[in-house]
Amino acid sequence: MQTFNKIGAVFALTAFFAVGCSSVTKTVSDTAHALTTMHMKKVVDVNEVTANGIGKKLGTISFQDSDKGLIITPALADLPSGTRGFHIHENASCAPAVKDGKPGAALAAGSHYNPNQAPHHGTPTTGHLGDLPALVVDNTGVATTAVIAPRLKLADIQGRAIMIHAGGDNYSDSPLPLGGGGARIACGVIK
Repeated sequence: MQTFNKIGAVFALTAFFAVGCSSVTKTVSDTAHALTTMHMKKVVDVNEVTANGIGKKLGTISFQDSDKGLIITPALADLPSGTRGFHIHENASCAPAVKDGKPGAALAAGSHYNPNQAPHHGTPTTGHLGDLPALVVDNTGVATTAVIAPRLKLADIQGRAIMIHAGGDNYSDSPLPLGGGGARIACGVIK
């Protein structure tokens, strides 16, 4: 009888651990699945740029896919206050380059990212894919307000640059081309 009690106890413990292990395995499996379906985030350093080169770090910008598009979240300081033109540019470089015989800040980044060959600069829903909502910089020079690029995904912007311009953006090619944002003042390479 004592042998049957020992055998019964062994079966009970085995069943207990089997159920417990399968619960743990299911929980680990569910957690792993949740982690792989979460949207990945990319963080990019952003530096001041001039015609002489790349300057001090101003902060970071993070990029994360969402159901509404690419969420772009700045954590920047030491910028001029106001609204600034904000774009994805076609090349992964913030180096100066020469255009029309003159050196210019971050010109190696090329033009706005425009794989769909949109004929004109426009809004984030109508223009170049690299046309983003304006960057808002508070009166202390800090920018932390996220924007959404509804037509972009993280995969689209890898190997490109994020650019901040000296002026605002009127989302038109008139009266000045490319929204009138003017000089490039800050840039980050999206690897």
